[in-house]
Amino acid sequence: MRKVTAFIAGLVFGLGLLLSGMTNPTKVLGFLDLAGQWDPSLALVMLGAIAAAWWPFHWAIKQPRSLLGSPLQLPTRRDIDRRLVGGGLLFGIGWGIAGICPGPGLTLLLTPHWQAWVFVLAMVVGMLGFQWLEARRSR
Repeated sequence: MRKVTAFIAGLVFGLGLLLSGMTNPTKVLGFLDLAGQWDPSLALVMLGAIAAAWWPFHWAIKQPRSLLGSPLQLPTRRDIDRRLVGGGLLFGIGWGIAGICPGPGLTLLLTPHWQAWVFVLAMVVGMLGFQWLEARRSR
């Protein structure tokens, strides 16, 4: 049941990304172009997502388990450290260069855009590099 639920949630998320325009790199880059022809439509998408997630998130904070019985693993840290800022900068730079972030990148793999494959490959290399650095750091 958990795998079916995860599959359906992923399908709904991917469909939402497609319908909102988040998978269109040109639209995303237009949103990021504050000094040029700024397209504010994705800001409305983000505000809608925040509004839709507000109540379920506040409900989840008070629950020890998910609706399907799995333990909830919500983040507990609230500090802003060098690693968080560096990761945010790296993510933002990549988003600004490609106009794609991880969710839309995976969704775009189902389209004929070869750039999505390059993006996802770079993302996987970055994730593996991070794991390698973390393993090396903990030794």
